[in-house]
Amino acid sequence: MGIHVVTGSASGMGAASASVLREAGHTVIGVDLHDADITADLGTAEGRRAAVQGILDASGGQVDGVAAVAGVGPAMKDAAAVASINYFGPVALLEGLRPALARSSAGRAVVIGSNSSTTVPMIDDALVGLLLAGDEDAAREHARAAQAAVPAEVGQAAPSISAYASSKFALARWVRRTAVTPPWAREGVLLNVIAPGAVLTPLMLGSTGVGEEPDPDAFPTPMPLGVFGRPEDIAYWVHQFLRPEARFTTGATLFVDGGTDAAMRPDAQPTAFTL
Repeated sequence: MGIHVVTGSASGMGAASASVLREAGHTVIGVDLHDADITADLGTAEGRRAAVQGILDASGGQVDGVAAVAGVGPAMKDAAAVASINYFGPVALLEGLRPALARSSAGRAVVIGSNSSTTVPMIDDALVGLLLAGDEDAAREHARAAQAAVPAEVGQAAPSISAYASSKFALARWVRRTAVTPPWAREGVLLNVIAPGAVLTPLMLGSTGVGEEPDPDAFPTPMPLGVFGRPEDIAYWVHQFLRPEARFTTGATLFVDGGTDAAMRPDAQPTAFTL
């Protein structure tokens, strides 16, 4: 059995993932703002450094798996904070823990993205560029400025929708670029993305402004299965990606969204390679 790290472990998909991993016999180091083994704010550079050091101390310097689940939704009022938490938080944590993962015989990492990266038509290319360039100050400044341009009818319900979708888009692209580089791939550290859709978590319910399960047929995006996801649906795939047997998949994005992305973009994948 291994040592696994789960960020966002206090609730939602993070709590479900931690529970599944513990039930499988693993030691889980939970990271969150509260009610966790390590309390840290991944929205700040200081919090990220503290989280990495705390994990290294608790694990003895070797980690078998990391599930970067922590994140915030489009209902957050500060788009700059969305960029910091959703992109720079998991990237810094994974970069800081890569050597510890490489010390494992089967280091695995999985990041929670979102199908919003492909189904929300508000990707901010400039913000994505700043995120991927690692310029947090400029990204935060741009996110706040761009937030003012969001239409009022959209901004009332989801003030940070563009920053949210863009941060998840950039995160998935970072994973795809990073997973195949020698420090990860040739060290046997596999890195993948899970892109959930509408999953009934406190974050999702808060973002939709309802306190109870909404009607899937009245949801803004298609719900082909006619049901919402549960945190356990995501936790199942977190566990699968972190298994030692998952040895030949890296740089992939798995949509766990009840078919929403496929319904909205049926011909988007596969994309033909052209010379």
